[in-house]
Amino acid sequence: MTSMAGKRVALVLGSGGARGYAHIGAIRAVQERGHEVVAIAGTSMGAVIGGLLAAGKLEEYVDWVSGLNQRDLLRLMDASPFGAGAIRLERVLARMSEILDGARIEDLPVPYTAVATDLGARREVWFQSGPVDVAIRASVAIPGVITPIMVNGRLLVDGGVLNPVPIEPVMGVGADYTLAVLLSGWTPRDFGGPARESSQSRPPNEWVDRFLRGAAGIFDNEWVAAVLSRFGGRDAADAEAPALEGQPAAERADGRPFEPAPPGLGIGQVTGMALDTMGGLITRYRLAALPPDVLVTVPGESARAMDFHRAPELIELGHRLTVQALDEAFGPDTREPGAVRDAASGGPAAPPELDASPSEP
Repeated sequence: MTSMAGKRVALVLGSGGARGYAHIGAIRAVQERGHEVVAIAGTSMGAVIGGLLAAGKLEEYVDWVSGLNQRDLLRLMDASPFGAGAIRLERVLARMSEILDGARIEDLPVPYTAVATDLGARREVWFQSGPVDVAIRASVAIPGVITPIMVNGRLLVDGGVLNPVPIEPVMGVGADYTLAVLLSGWTPRDFGGPARESSQSRPPNEWVDRFLRGAAGIFDNEWVAAVLSRFGGRDAADAEAPALEGQPAAERADGRPFEPAPPGLGIGQVTGMALDTMGGLITRYRLAALPPDVLVTVPGESARAMDFHRAPELIELGHRLTVQALDEAFGPDTREPGAVRDAASGGPAAPPELDASPSEP
């Protein structure tokens, strides 16, 4: 295999909530090989990590999030019981803005694009100029969870709604290869049929633990549940399952040829799986049209979308998976261990002249 030491890479960082910490490990794996990042595009959490990398502030951010626990995260969340989302995210954004220290996209040493979704136009928009923190805030607004924002008359939400892995913004960049990180690797789940073991023979929530452990249910998290419970956000499905659960359809008194949903399955889990399903379809079509040279796939079951207290282990996972992907593509790295180069250095002095407002692809 051809040696790729010292090559130029275009990074594409996908959406996936807390699993986006894996992007940090992926970046470290690229840096360890001495590769130079010459362009970055990101959606949602990918926009967060990509923007911080381009601004040279990633390690400061890592130091901050690595020490957070669930209680810290709950304190950082701004509940919005009567707003357009469950969380306003203002405290997190304030800390992000402090780290970024007024950085603007057009002044970054590496070209950077954050992707958001314009609900009014039903199109994706690309932030390629303006404040980095505003671009990030627009890109991370998960519908129903984080409140959307208005920018230049556009109502913007999470870029993952239309483009979970945004390869298009880095097409045509003078890179030796494109590396994309997909955060929603999928494994089929067997939800059982009429012949499955009755739920009455196991603890009430074991079925959900067995089949949905690690699912990216955006509300399936203790601290998010605590926020939502303040304004009645808990789902009634947490109640005990109907007596018909597990009973073959042919034996039911009502004669209906279907069963109720599994016990313990809440609205958040169903919503999360539905969003993952839609995003997965979009991603497959887009990657089929524009495949990256190297694709790093992080399993969706590796963490729930709101597990932001698990930074260290997810960073390590992203590093390990990226090393494997690079080894498969280009062969093992034979350089001396610890030879790390700052991927944000050595890029162009400034990105091309761009409009001051988010652009449409």
